[in-house]
Amino acid sequence: MWRLCRLGLRYEPRMMVWSITLALLAAVPDALLALWFKLLADAVAAGAARKLRLTALALALSVVGTWLLRLVSTRVTRRFRDRVTIALESHVARLQASIATIAHQEVPEYLDRIAMLRDQVFVLDHMYMSVFSMAGWILRLVVTMVLLASVHPLLLLLAVCAIPTIWSSTWRPTVERAAQERAAPFNRLARHLFTTATTAPAAKEVRLTGIGDRLVRERREAWERGHRPIASSRWGSMVWHSIAWAIFGAGYVGAVVFVSAVVHASAGAVLLVLAAGARLSAYIGATVGELGFLRGFWVYGARRLAWLEDYAAARASAASRTAPERVDSGIRFERVSFAYPGTSRLVLDDVNLDLPAGAVVALVGENGAGKSTLVKLIAKMYEPTSGRILIDDTPLSAITAESWRERLAGAFQDFFRFEFRALHAIGVGDVRRVDDREAVSVAATRSGANDVVQRLRGGLDAQLGPTWPDGVDVSFGQWQKLALARGFMRDQPLVLILDEPTAALDAETEHALFERYAAAARGNGRITILVSHRFSTVRMADLIVVLQGSQVTEVGSHNELLVRGGAYAELYGIQAAGYR
Repeated sequence: MWRLCRLGLRYEPRMMVWSITLALLAAVPDALLALWFKLLADAVAAGAARKLRLTALALALSVVGTWLLRLVSTRVTRRFRDRVTIALESHVARLQASIATIAHQEVPEYLDRIAMLRDQVFVLDHMYMSVFSMAGWILRLVVTMVLLASVHPLLLLLAVCAIPTIWSSTWRPTVERAAQERAAPFNRLARHLFTTATTAPAAKEVRLTGIGDRLVRERREAWERGHRPIASSRWGSMVWHSIAWAIFGAGYVGAVVFVSAVVHASAGAVLLVLAAGARLSAYIGATVGELGFLRGFWVYGARRLAWLEDYAAARASAASRTAPERVDSGIRFERVSFAYPGTSRLVLDDVNLDLPAGAVVALVGENGAGKSTLVKLIAKMYEPTSGRILIDDTPLSAITAESWRERLAGAFQDFFRFEFRALHAIGVGDVRRVDDREAVSVAATRSGANDVVQRLRGGLDAQLGPTWPDGVDVSFGQWQKLALARGFMRDQPLVLILDEPTAALDAETEHALFERYAAAARGNGRITILVSHRFSTVRMADLIVVLQGSQVTEVGSHNELLVRGGAYAELYGIQAAGYR
């Protein structure tokens, strides 16, 4: 929470100071109401008309002051929260973007944490309101305890009776949030099933397969498995919380009896204890309520943010070199092994491989052989578990991820659908030229996406996505061409990665596209890495790398590998037979 307070002071220092000041000022006249009640009673008992009028005026000013200061405080705090919310959302987004690798977006344990933080990032600003409010309630408590002590010091024991409520209010959210932690995977599954059952992408297959009822049933089961321990923890904590408040209630009744029957205090003093004691109950309830919220918030929300900050800091790269302007010899893998975080199975095992500069390299192999993983390592999405990758003679680990990725281009089979204007959906492939219509048109021509743009209502200015105003519906194949165009936005990348980006295109179109681009890429030092299952496309590569069982088993040209008669020749023969 201190980290969040520092963020608030960094982004909105003036409004944060005003918010806490007004919250404290609003507490004073409210806490003094019990005193005015005592003085009123004493004035009535003594028949002091002037004192009665002055006390009534003070009471009126306190009531108006409490209302006015609370109103102003609420308005100022709300404005502060609106402003700081944007800063917090940007902070979380910036933290995630600053992490060079993508493990936090693929490992289930991290995904649960990120999902919970993503759900909470829009309410992180509530912590400020809670802190300001609790400071005001604590000030009210202090003033009220001083007033009670003025009647008799033993009345301070009421604070002791409040200790169980404070304990239960801090313990209760911890128990409930721990249950919510355990339920996170089930809740994520329930949300996934709900999204599958109710959104457009899965609609056709849901209806065709008739699994709607099954999705509803499994979603209900997942929700109940997650909610059951939460409900159980809430019932248990409720019992203890009720006992704690019963103790305070008994202490309050005892204080009233003590003042009226034992101390024989004046009517004004008894009225003060009645009013202050009743308000003490409300103040303690509000204080422990805010304390409980903050405790739960820290466990559920702020701790997630602290984890992300620490995770990002721990993975801050020590790399300091910038990417080279060109690659002279190529990319070399030296005994590279890799296992995904949280697993021990090696996806790549002791890989030694040379990718020559200026070559078109094809990666082939069965699903799960490590092709996409090898591409991710080249793009610095992950760091090798052991071994090293060299760019010429420079370790890739010594090159900053930002400068290296500026020299990369490409498209992936799991491309993202940017529902922007077509101009920007392609242009983000080179952010510096995102509004350059000529550059975008060239990229569309390179990728064969110009026919898609021409068919769009509005061309490059068309809004993609039917859910947006004037948005156009785009087929999967058209989305894939736009993604490929995005990968071709950079004119002179050091490495071009094409990880099965044309699966929706027919084999002839894919072959013609890659043949044209490969011919243009050769001879300028650029390394083009192609992952494809279509051997009619693969055969054009200068170098074909065959991966099997997490290892590189064959390397050579198409003709060399056919003569060798190994795994590549067998796979090629099987696929070729299918076209005869």
